[in-house]
Amino acid sequence: MPVIELETKIQASLEICFDLFRSIDLHRMSTARTNEVAIAGVTKGLIGAGEFVTWKATHFGIRQQLATAITAYNRPFQFRDEQLNGIFRKMEHDHFFAYQGDEVVLTDRFVFESPLGILGRLFNRWVLTDYLRVFLIERNQVIKTAAESGQWKQLLA
Repeated sequence: MPVIELETKIQASLEICFDLFRSIDLHRMSTARTNEVAIAGVTKGLIGAGEFVTWKATHFGIRQQLATAITAYNRPFQFRDEQLNGIFRKMEHDHFFAYQGDEVVLTDRFVFESPLGILGRLFNRWVLTDYLRVFLIERNQVIKTAAESGQWKQLLA
């Protein structure tokens, strides 16, 4: 099963970082290139423990839906969103937050399994893992900018 691990350093508090990564509104902004829209469950504001959201998005020119739930939650240190239904056979995304000096280090751990057996594994190796890594890096950069610029004040108001 492919695993993507990333670290993002952010000059903000744990609480601000944790809440920005739970923000449905900021998620929508950070994924504008794939036209992500929350269509069911928590569709605005902050998603919390035990709650779910269904996203409609376009990836690889294909319109699809992905429903995830927050299945682990320890504010402001960690939460997990896990696929309820969607294109993946399995998908778990852990977000860990910790201070390192005067910065917060976000560690993403994204585990996924594609359908279609050997064809899915080949697609993961040649295309999907890199695509998802770039997707997460771009998303994290938007959130980092919001946290460090003060834009978080409007997003979390």
